[in-house]
Amino acid sequence: MAEQDPITSARAAYARRDWPAARNGLLAARTTTRLALPDLDALADAMWWLGRVPESLSVAEELYRGLAGAGDRPAAAMKAIILSLQWGTRGDLMVASGWLNRARRLLQDLPEGPEQGYLLYLQSVMSLDLEEDPGPARAAATELEAMAGRQPDPTLGCFARVLAGLAGVRAGRTEEGFNELDEAMLPVLAGDVAPVWAGDIYCTVIHLCHQLGDLARMRAWTGALEHWTADQSATFVYTGVTRIHELQLVSAEGGWDEVEREIGASSDNLVDAHGWMAGAGYYELGEVRRLRGNAAGALAAYGRARGVGVDPQPGEALLHYAAGNSALALNQLRAALGESRLLDRARLLLPATELALDQREAALAEASASELERTAARFASAGLRAWACQARGAVLLAAGRGSDALPQLEAAARTYRAQRARYRTARIHELLASSRRSLGQAGAADADVATALAIYRQLGAVPDVERLERDAAAGTGGRDRNGLTARECEVLALIATGASNRQVAAALVISEKTVGRHLANIFGKIGVSTRTAAAGWAREHGIT
Repeated sequence: MAEQDPITSARAAYARRDWPAARNGLLAARTTTRLALPDLDALADAMWWLGRVPESLSVAEELYRGLAGAGDRPAAAMKAIILSLQWGTRGDLMVASGWLNRARRLLQDLPEGPEQGYLLYLQSVMSLDLEEDPGPARAAATELEAMAGRQPDPTLGCFARVLAGLAGVRAGRTEEGFNELDEAMLPVLAGDVAPVWAGDIYCTVIHLCHQLGDLARMRAWTGALEHWTADQSATFVYTGVTRIHELQLVSAEGGWDEVEREIGASSDNLVDAHGWMAGAGYYELGEVRRLRGNAAGALAAYGRARGVGVDPQPGEALLHYAAGNSALALNQLRAALGESRLLDRARLLLPATELALDQREAALAEASASELERTAARFASAGLRAWACQARGAVLLAAGRGSDALPQLEAAARTYRAQRARYRTARIHELLASSRRSLGQAGAADADVATALAIYRQLGAVPDVERLERDAAAGTGGRDRNGLTARECEVLALIATGASNRQVAAALVISEKTVGRHLANIFGKIGVSTRTAAAGWAREHGIT
């Protein structure tokens, strides 16, 4: 059998999705002959699947010049639109805008084709992100819906649903908007939408969930993205994107060791392909390092985030606050708030409230908490509502209104527990302790502190552990505890609130069997035989 020429072999490799063989074969052929435009397209595509995005973009731009030179305006416009998407994904919005303008110019005066729909979609998504006005996006969705009925391209109908969904969420119709987004994914799951567009849609929606503090939806969409990427190349850009999103959720759930091991390298791999996602990964790494007391490491990670265009706030400000520079921290948050749009502001408003209270700027604290409440009400997101309840509870506590703060903080605690947000749960237990102590509920307050301390220890949140241990040492001197250990006091404080062994185990992150052993030791040390008697002893000795 005669040996195939390099071009034929490379084309066959491309057809069977053997991306390395296709790339290598086409590059080899290119050294001796000028590649035809379809072969340039295949080369750019193979490079993209391999995650070699700068190389892919270079070849795609060469392809664009070939299409434009051949007078194929619709095909050249389509390539310019895809280049705009890819440059924007990398984080270079100026170059992305330039390619979009080229596409717009090429399509001027041409009869309607699918390319006009792709152009309308991309410019509408960009406008929605920058201006946050849902009106034009709604109008574009209607226009795309009509166009989908005239053009044989199922992607246009998907785009119509995506724009309708994004506009609905931005307008405060969150459930309605996500119903549209769920429907938009049907052609994606059917394989009718090109991966470069499908991956961007997934990432856009997951980022929206993250902005809303909606961890439940974020888990569902990240799971769907993982399922979709599993059938793609292992070097596929969105395989790395998926892992960053998964690690953001792992971080919220307290898997900080896993985050520290993986997220830095995962972000490094995305810098040239998906810049703002790489920045999100660096920011998450900075957060874990900050909360674990690694200030230098956190600052370095925040610097990497800033280097790819992601503002590392509020983490960087909170790092300065932990170092004792409260004024600088608050000024950084003020600056970030001045430059942020509505949903991006939401994640800054809770720390702004707490830092303003620390600086005795009551007016700023009230304004920040009130804005967060309005944002939460508009978007009807459980996560935003929990942030708003925490901010309002902190303001009420600072005003000496512990009884009014308590229901706000309890509402936030319920949401954080449901979301499996470990650090936020610990923090809210500290605020609950302050509220209950102000109401004379010393036992319940001690139980909340014990819960917070147990979570901080499990996370490795060293600064918080040391702070609470110092507070405990300063506040319990002279009490007769009959030789109870610190852990036994934590167990007893929770038992005194009526908690079951299972609830104590969950709060302290230990097994029920271990709780039982602690209880046996406690009963022996204080000379009681029932939980009721132990609770009474705890109250008498200031443990509850």
